[in-house]
Amino acid sequence: MFGLQRKKQIVKIRSLNETKKYGVAATSLKELLKKGSKLLQVPLVGSHISLYEDGTELTEDYFRSLPDNAELVLLAMDEIWSGFVCDIGRLLDTDRNSDLLIDAAKGLLSDERSPKRRRLLGDLLLHLKDSSETENREDDEDWFQGIDDRFKTKSAYMKYNCESRIRGYMKEVHSYAQTIQKPKLKDEYKKTAECLVMQLKSDKYNGCYFNRKEKEQNRLCTQEGWFSCQGAFDHDECKSLHSINPYGNRESRILFSTWNLDHRIEKKRTVIPALVEALQKHKSSNINLDYFYKLLFTRENLKLVHIVCHKKGAHGLLCDDRKIYKQGKRK
Repeated sequence: MFGLQRKKQIVKIRSLNETKKYGVAATSLKELLKKGSKLLQVPLVGSHISLYEDGTELTEDYFRSLPDNAELVLLAMDEIWSGFVCDIGRLLDTDRNSDLLIDAAKGLLSDERSPKRRRLLGDLLLHLKDSSETENREDDEDWFQGIDDRFKTKSAYMKYNCESRIRGYMKEVHSYAQTIQKPKLKDEYKKTAECLVMQLKSDKYNGCYFNRKEKEQNRLCTQEGWFSCQGAFDHDECKSLHSINPYGNRESRILFSTWNLDHRIEKKRTVIPALVEALQKHKSSNINLDYFYKLLFTRENLKLVHIVCHKKGAHGLLCDDRKIYKQGKRK
């Protein structure tokens, strides 16, 4: 009487340092180790096999229960595999653009129909096509498309970009004067606004925030140009870990324009009205302008946030009454 012949298991196997998979048929784990070691040129002594998905190490019983075409990784004696996250780790460790990886992602994207997968591949390509190491216009003409010729470096333009946003806040301060009906109060307000302008000019409109060439304590980005979302006004950090490098490529530069310098204590709803109210009771010389300056134009009250983290509703935060007037002038 003949014994029952075991069914051959058909699996896909690869080594730790290769992405190419090979189809192998075996009736036992021992046979699979032998065939895999020869095929992938991995020493048989001490070799072991793990599931690609989660890193579970195979036993003989587990091997027999595998579905057809299960994806496996053959490991040498001292090698470990923690699942597909290992491949993600390798991708994140890529220091420079990989033309092969970019071409592969483009190929997948051209054939992909799933909207979710297309989005993921698109985001991957966006970050792979990174030229943040370049600074001058002649080294990355594509980045400077649509930017005035007077800007010769990325840092110079990003500095200007930040200055423009701060100038916009100052413009709102100036325009608020049109809502003030009392002539004397309006004059005091305009005088105060001019003092704020003088301070802004002295600080070069705080353009340092977006300039990666500035000292670390003065900029909001890393030396390479990466910005991280600081989270909504009522959170200590960004729960979604949004980040972007507008220095990397033109698309990222344009997308960065949707990020906001958000006032925690709101500019129009709270800070400017509080300044006007203070001027109704005191002359501008008695107002603590440094406090209002910080609230309107500095990181003390500004948070850089991804558009998703920018809450448009009322923040409900008030100015600190103890800081509105100069010491000894508060009634």
